[in-house]
Amino acid sequence: MSSILVLRFDQSCGKIRPFTGQRNSLEMGLSQPILVFDSGIGGLSVLAEIRKRLPHHDYCYVFDNARLPYGELEEQELVSGCVSLISQLVERTHAAIVVVACNTASTVVLPALRAKLHIPVVGVVPAIKPAALLSKSKRIGLLATPGTVKRHYTHELISQFADDCHVELFGCSELVMMAEQKIATGQLDIARLTQILSPVVDANLDVLVLGCTHFPMLRDELQQVFGQGVTLLDSGEAIAKRVDALLAHGKNVSHNSEYERNSSLMQGFYTKAEISEGLAATLADCGFSTLERITTINTK
Repeated sequence: MSSILVLRFDQSCGKIRPFTGQRNSLEMGLSQPILVFDSGIGGLSVLAEIRKRLPHHDYCYVFDNARLPYGELEEQELVSGCVSLISQLVERTHAAIVVVACNTASTVVLPALRAKLHIPVVGVVPAIKPAALLSKSKRIGLLATPGTVKRHYTHELISQFADDCHVELFGCSELVMMAEQKIATGQLDIARLTQILSPVVDANLDVLVLGCTHFPMLRDELQQVFGQGVTLLDSGEAIAKRVDALLAHGKNVSHNSEYERNSSLMQGFYTKAEISEGLAATLADCGFSTLERITTINTK
């Protein structure tokens, strides 16, 4: 069961207002969209990279904010909820490809999701390999959620691609919520951020992998804390290249001139009872015309 909320930005008052006019069949107008999924707004950083490469495609962005943060969920709860929600939206929107733009979910959800769906599924892999290649001091770090940091998959990546490096792992869910707050309100407690990151600063790294898609939302503030001596890496650009390659290879979405219209359609889905006006404004600024709450058996 779900409820539709169509939004427009009211220039006269600078606020988002519900749109009561005709919807122009926005959802019906979607043409095999690229479905991007995350627990919250972090996946917008990945969506932005994909849109740079594929600006004419339609997009569905799904954020399971009722269960945020994912890093604190038990593995089976995480898997069942994600598979249920994503499968529901793929069937409804006829998506061409799914991007799980969440590091925590990608470490455990992908096998079950790929077994369920018959379209390509792209996950997020922490940028351990490029970090190891880039590092001059061979001291690198991974900043992620506790769930990503403790997963066997993450440790395998380090063993495979960074065995010549000293690798420090830092797990923090609070940064996820700080990124959410920044996007919703425009505010960030830089003193608290500095306090949280003090162990990372003390580790004397030259490359730090942002192993959560929320963290690029804090890139400017993170760079301010670490200084220019630390290079910050994320996986957004690599994911965009992979999506482009899969769509071109599988011809899942038309690439002819008729399809390449001037603008794409953007539709958002969320699972929490409501979202703030600040977040709605941010999503409208990103190009979303429709936001819809969608519920599943796993939604609180």
